[in-house]
Amino acid sequence: MDRRNKQVRKWTGLVLALLLALAAGAAQAAAGFGISEYEEQVSTYSINPAVPSYADYCAEHEMTAGPEKEIVLEASDAVRYEEEDGKNAPVFMEQAEGREGVSVLTGEEAVIEWAFEAEESGWYDLEVEYYPWPGRNAEIQRAFFVDGALPYRELALVNFSRVWRNDLHPDVSRFTAEDGAEEIRWLRDNQGNELKPSPAEAPEWMTSLLHDSNGYISESLKVFLPRGPHTLSVLSLREPMLIRRLRFRAGADAQPYRKPEGESGAAGQIIRIEAEAASRTSSQMLYPVQDQSSRSVSPSSPRYLLNNSIGGNAWKSAGQWIEWRFTVAEEGNYAISLYDKQNFIRGTDVYRKIYIDGEVPFAEFQAATFPYTQDWRLETLSGEQDEPYLIHLSAGEHTLRMEVVLGGMAAVIRQVQDCVLQLNGIYRQVLYITGVSPDPYRDYQIERSLPGLEAQLRKVRADLQTAIGALEETAGHRSDKLTVLKTMDDQLTELIRDQERFTEVLSSYKTNVRACGNWITQVLGQPLQIDRIFVHTADVRPEIGGRDFLAGAGFEASRLYSSFTINYNQIGNVAEKSDDSRVITLWVGTGRDQANVIKALIDEHFTPQTGINVNVQLVDMNTLLRATLSGQGPDVAIQVANTTGIAGAVMNTGNDTPVNYGLRNAVMDLTQFEDFEEVAKRFATSALVPFSFNGASYALPDTQTFPMMFYRKDILAEIGLAVPETWDDVKVAMSVLSKNQMEFGMLPGEQTFAMLLFQAGGEYYTENGDASALDSDIAVNVFRRYCDFYTDYKLDMATSAEERFRTGECPIIITDYTTYNNLQVSAPDIKGLWDFTHVPGTLREDGTLDTTTGCSGLADIIMSATKEPEACWSFLKWWTSAEIQTLYGREMESLMGASARVATANLEALAGLSWPIRDYRELARQFSHVKGIPQVPGGYYTWRNVNNAFYAVTTGSASSGRSENGNTPREELMDKIFYINAEITYKRTEFGLPVANAGEGK
Repeated sequence: MDRRNKQVRKWTGLVLALLLALAAGAAQAAAGFGISEYEEQVSTYSINPAVPSYADYCAEHEMTAGPEKEIVLEASDAVRYEEEDGKNAPVFMEQAEGREGVSVLTGEEAVIEWAFEAEESGWYDLEVEYYPWPGRNAEIQRAFFVDGALPYRELALVNFSRVWRNDLHPDVSRFTAEDGAEEIRWLRDNQGNELKPSPAEAPEWMTSLLHDSNGYISESLKVFLPRGPHTLSVLSLREPMLIRRLRFRAGADAQPYRKPEGESGAAGQIIRIEAEAASRTSSQMLYPVQDQSSRSVSPSSPRYLLNNSIGGNAWKSAGQWIEWRFTVAEEGNYAISLYDKQNFIRGTDVYRKIYIDGEVPFAEFQAATFPYTQDWRLETLSGEQDEPYLIHLSAGEHTLRMEVVLGGMAAVIRQVQDCVLQLNGIYRQVLYITGVSPDPYRDYQIERSLPGLEAQLRKVRADLQTAIGALEETAGHRSDKLTVLKTMDDQLTELIRDQERFTEVLSSYKTNVRACGNWITQVLGQPLQIDRIFVHTADVRPEIGGRDFLAGAGFEASRLYSSFTINYNQIGNVAEKSDDSRVITLWVGTGRDQANVIKALIDEHFTPQTGINVNVQLVDMNTLLRATLSGQGPDVAIQVANTTGIAGAVMNTGNDTPVNYGLRNAVMDLTQFEDFEEVAKRFATSALVPFSFNGASYALPDTQTFPMMFYRKDILAEIGLAVPETWDDVKVAMSVLSKNQMEFGMLPGEQTFAMLLFQAGGEYYTENGDASALDSDIAVNVFRRYCDFYTDYKLDMATSAEERFRTGECPIIITDYTTYNNLQVSAPDIKGLWDFTHVPGTLREDGTLDTTTGCSGLADIIMSATKEPEACWSFLKWWTSAEIQTLYGREMESLMGASARVATANLEALAGLSWPIRDYRELARQFSHVKGIPQVPGGYYTWRNVNNAFYAVTTGSASSGRSENGNTPREELMDKIFYINAEITYKRTEFGLPVANAGEGK
């Protein structure tokens, strides 16, 4: 019978897929819209004036009563499905993941569409019933279109959360304390510290309304539907998702608080909830925090690190939620108290939306306020005159969820962000007249040249003053968050009186605008740390022990004593070497957060699989050489960047540590291991080049980064400039930008020079590496072109390109691709206004575009002095595997956010990180054109001397293209190549390698 049911479900899915595939062609032909058209709308919505904001959209349509009839769109009713690869047959599932009916799996690069009829005109909430399908563990992102168009900008990016739990490890268990509270017994290392749990996804069916991904709009996003036929299209932006149904329905706003009627029915009841024992969270970033700041935190220890609270800086982004279970023994009216701490953002409140059993009980819980405090505090959620809010709870199990919202700050932040965009626009207009460095003795006649400037200044000042007034109401008149905005307001007042003053204050104006942009970043975060939650009747108040002076003083004295007895270099379990066990020592040089994650992965995955124990130590890698020489070095070192050079030599920007150490027999040649070639296939060939010499490979790549081109969509559209594809296009772009008093951003450095050199077909060294190849005609011409960018085209050589990108001075920049992560996190003021793509290329005779660029990265090495080479090799194979690099990348991102996204060198792991699929496609496109910078004995002299030649040319004779002694770029470079070749010859002689013939390479 079961087999027959499976066959029926299978054939049902096939029939539905066939019908939808047939309907898809007709629907697409009728609409004229393919997936590419929807993607184009999403990529350009921020610069398309036809797409309004949600506020403007609401103003366009009259507010009417909610419709009486809801519109239900079943998954099986879809009329169209299309994927990027041309696949038009969706995957239907019967009774998927235990849910009755038919569901449809929407891929990561797909659009799905429904046709429906609205019987009533009105405002509708859109409710999505979905299941987070396994993917890359990132938030699910979708865009929503009505009748083939974005109704408003906020629907271009809607997030759907996954579900995470911290207690799914088989050795982690929940238990019930004497007072009935649910607690968790965590794993401990052999030093007595509790281990940070590894959050695991626990997918389940969820129902969610649409919300603003920025958090600026607290209520759900609604859609106005006129009576008649419509289509709803959903475009996938990141991660697959299973959809059961969508429902257009009338939204019901929470009503103001009213005290429950009747008697409480319960008295003297206190239900304690340990916050770290949360039942579910929306993010893998939300795991227990180890807090040793106070004796009053439960549990606490002056010596051991305990998982005793949750939240903090990890719980600050709009939409993140934490949920707890609790059981009520007796029906009645209950208040909620929290033992929490909000000492993260001085001068402003933070907000949480509070759900009881999945519903917000009253309007005041839409944005409950948590003011700033310096220490832990017990506070009861209360209304006017500190009267506790009471909630009627039946006997049995309930859930409490707290979600990050911007509350009263939402309107302020949104208005300040709009002001920043206006201020940047004014800055660019003035730049067009004065340039970046106005002549103080010239009259630019700004008022005459920009007749509408005063009106713009008055408008932005009025908007800014409105934001200041709202902030004073929200945070009080003494908030330190007012300073930045008032400084900007004062300067605007000054400039309204006299616009000619711009020539004197342009630099400070730019600084103040940048400060306003940074202000947005600061206040967008809404961190809150919670130790315990109490659900209790109004007649009792929870008691918190350990808050008196004596308890606090004793606790601090114990902490001071413990600080002298703890080895802070050791991370996690420490194993002792013995005859029947293998133990290796690992050095990590990046940071404590990274070391903690690495140790957790080792204890959970590597040691159980191999039986090899690993002692992890967090050290300064500059001590690696000295420690090795003294016999105190590690067995393995990972994430190794350049260390202090041999004999104090200054290293270049590449990573030459492995080759330098390898030539001195300090690190092992990894090619001696039989499976090296198989392991090397995990990486791009370019990643191994800097670590290899003369047939030997002295390291495995840990990370690999390279330049990409970032551009401001809004500014390029404003001045009518296309994104440059070739270097000839770049010259045209620089001319257009210069006319608008803007610049092309490209800081000088080895990666810039290598990009130009490799695209021209040049090389750093001769084939056997015994001499420099930079004296070739190709390399000399490249060096001249490289210098011309900073002499003839006057590109800025020092100022951060990223900062100028934000202000709009440099709407196109070439910089390391990890800048993407920084902009996503630290530049909310330009969110949606920028994109990135491959670097400019050189057009070949066959019509192909060569976008080759250099790369750099961190290395993983095995020290030659190790007594456990096979164990070390096993560790490196495990560490650089796709599975572990993916886990590590996700852990780091969960710990520190998107700015900590790992630039892993493992190609499969890179694809498994939480990149939006279209951004990853651009990244992979450039990755296929990356070339490694080789290392040779004495090679550290190469970039040092090329850089010296560059600055001799660009800073000499008033940047005329000649050095101070009158040398041309060719002459200056050829002088320096003499020293490069001399050092290479000297080092090759030292290591017993054949040297170039006299004059070879000249």
